[in-house]
Amino acid sequence: MAVGRIRPPFSEAEAHYLKLLGPRQKTEVVEVKDDEALLRRLGRDGHVVALDLGGRAMDSIAWSAWLDGRRLAARDVTVMIGGPSGLPVDALSRSDESISLGPQTMAHQLARIVLLEQLFRAGKILAGEKYHL
Repeated sequence: MAVGRIRPPFSEAEAHYLKLLGPRQKTEVVEVKDDEALLRRLGRDGHVVALDLGGRAMDSIAWSAWLDGRRLAARDVTVMIGGPSGLPVDALSRSDESISLGPQTMAHQLARIVLLEQLFRAGKILAGEKYHL
């Protein structure tokens, strides 16, 4: 779930990764208008992940182990991506865990693409396929 609408050139990259992910796992991007809408849309079930600078950073192998664990838990996963100001404190407190894409600052739209790419790469690793594109 992401605050804000994705725009070109990021929208093309998002469509590309969603297409690649399609056969491997159900992946849906839900866009919300603002932080309040994000909090309203959060369900009570499932595993909620905050994409946050202070979260746990993972390499590709760790991403695949994380994804495998989420699949084995058989719960829907919601990853929250904040807008330009990041996630609100209320969203962080409602998450089950926080994951970081690294210490660098990046556009929130780019963070969406990096997240989708890591999920795609993790799926390839779990399938025993080469994962370097």
